Amino acid sequence: MKLETKSKLLITGGAGFIGSNLCDYFLSKGHQVVCLDNFATGHRHNLKDFINDKNFRLIEGDIRNLEDCQEAVKGVDFVLHQAALGSVPRSLNDPITSNEVNVSGFLNMLVAARDAKVKRFVYAASSSTYGDSVGLPKVEEVIGKPLSPYAITKYVNELYAEIFSKTYGLETIGLRYFNVFGRKQDPNGAYAAVIPKFVLQLMQLESPKINGDGNYSRDFTYIDNVIQMNELAMQTQNPAAVNTVYNTAYGDRNTLNNLVDYLKQYLSHYNPKIAEVAIEYGPNRAGDIPHSLASIDKAKSLLGYEPKFSLQAGLKEAVDWYWENLAH
Repeated sequence: MKLETKSKLLITGGAGFIGSNLCDYFLSKGHQVVCLDNFATGHRHNLKDFINDKNFRLIEGDIRNLEDCQEAVKGVDFVLHQAALGSVPRSLNDPITSNEVNVSGFLNMLVAARDAKVKRFVYAASSSTYGDSVGLPKVEEVIGKPLSPYAITKYVNELYAEIFSKTYGLETIGLRYFNVFGRKQDPNGAYAAVIPKFVLQLMQLESPKINGDGNYSRDFTYIDNVIQMNELAMQTQNPAAVNTVYNTAYGDRNTLNNLVDYLKQYLSHYNPKIAEVAIEYGPNRAGDIPHSLASIDKAKSLLGYEPKFSLQAGLKEAVDWYWENLAH
């Protein structure tokens, strides 16, 4: 499947952190991009750089509404499905809405994509699917029991995608994202991801609060690695590479203590006082897994994935972006 210069892509959740980066990238490559978003967690300011691009179309709609999905997939070659309600804590507080968006909304998108004869459906899966599986590194074929409603919804997505591949012939690829970070990631709100939240706190000389003792570790994955995986998943012509799932990560792990050390180091270039900010520690968070590390062998061998950004390289870029956009 050659990726034609004039491909038309639907990016659901295109006003969100990952979605807006994907919109920006594929528009820069000359593709037509349709964005479907209800702005529940996405932001209009994420679209400002390309909202007037002649190849960009915004549909304000909700994946829980089948008609919105059907409108969005008209004439589309590929779907990059990013729309979801993320966050383990959010799903513990409100499992019903997480399920409606992440499961019912996902099923609506699959049905719409199938009926529109979309060439391929690439979707955001999650490392949370590994659940209580203790082995490291995580390999795609070995998962455990889910530890949160969110994890259940993302696992159900994989099961539905597999059924649609087998039953209807819809090509699907799931990308199990591991702790993605980078430009445009929202530092505000109750469910803000740890990196932008810590960056904002440090910039304001406030103490970041780590859940637990800081020795939990994660495979932090810079946004440009994620963009690369989406592009590879979309354009692969290897029959063995489709109708499966891939870890989308860097393949290395760092503790939260390491993370904060790097952030303080890079941010203190802008304000030396940041180096002196103390760290606070609190209880572990419900539903959190202690350690996360991806094997990226499958993505390397079947898709030709070569991640360019380590945690440190990605953080340097992210910190520069945040300082430019958030320092007031």
